[in-house]
Amino acid sequence: MAKTSRAKKQRIDPSKVARAARSTKQKRSGSPVTVVRKATLGDWIGGARLRTLPLSISPVVLGSAIAYAEEGFERFHWVIALACLAVAVLLQIGVNFANDYSDGVRGADRHRVGPSRLTGSGAAKPRTVLIVALFFFALSAAAGVAIVVRTEHWWLLAVGAACLLAGWFYTGGKRPYGYYGLGELFVFVFFGLVATAGTTFVQSGTLPLLTWLGGVITGLFACAVLLTNNLRDLEQDRASGKRTLTALIGSLPSRIVYTAFVLAPFVILVFFALLFPNANYVFFALFLVIPSSLIVMTATTAKEFVLALTLTSLASLAFSVGLAAAIAF
Repeated sequence: MAKTSRAKKQRIDPSKVARAARSTKQKRSGSPVTVVRKATLGDWIGGARLRTLPLSISPVVLGSAIAYAEEGFERFHWVIALACLAVAVLLQIGVNFANDYSDGVRGADRHRVGPSRLTGSGAAKPRTVLIVALFFFALSAAAGVAIVVRTEHWWLLAVGAACLLAGWFYTGGKRPYGYYGLGELFVFVFFGLVATAGTTFVQSGTLPLLTWLGGVITGLFACAVLLTNNLRDLEQDRASGKRTLTALIGSLPSRIVYTAFVLAPFVILVFFALLFPNANYVFFALFLVIPSSLIVMTATTAKEFVLALTLTSLASLAFSVGLAAAIAF
């Protein structure tokens, strides 16, 4: 009988004992048992943050239109333009998943008031989210290498590497720059200037003034979207030690800066309108910008900020597509 008893003890699964102990402890303390739902396909699509993707499309559309104006229809490189779009969109998705992973493992998403994240909610394993992020980074890099091989501008490999590093260290690494109020600066540079100018250069081999002005426009819209996101998460970011620009300067100054960011492109638009008469139609994008500005200035709930973020992202796309059409046609 002693041998039988010892054998049974040896077959006890320690993990089951631990789960039973936790369950008993929760019942005694009266705390609810939390059941974590596994991530569905819809959750993974949500993790790509589709609302932000217009920010990666806008600079490619605008940069391509300027290259089209420089080169003409016969010499326009449609394949390279599509490759640039692939680089931008895949990189944006990779950054979004990398942000999900890094914020999740740091605990910055523990008390989110916005849409839940895969890592922070426990719906997906951190390692899985990391692998997905690296997969999209790799796809973006592959498209970028194809552009470099086609154009033979080999120094662009360094620019591509800088883009990947900027995407990862936004919230990744030991000292992520997004935690020190530098997120808007890097977003302006890489999702504005670099994306727009790079698109124009690989297609036309030139960097006219128009492409830099276009980069400023797309960069400002990207910064505005980031500000809206950080305004929504202001209290949670402060509690978790995430020192975004909004956390550093406060709510009201951030709302004012947001308004300046979304209105400044229309000041630049006046210059484009002097060169391209059809650019006047782009002022209709104010029908998206004015409501988003009013919402940001008065918002008190996460849903309001999400709506403003969506409107701002769409305004960026509408502005860029409209201006691209005015330049190209």
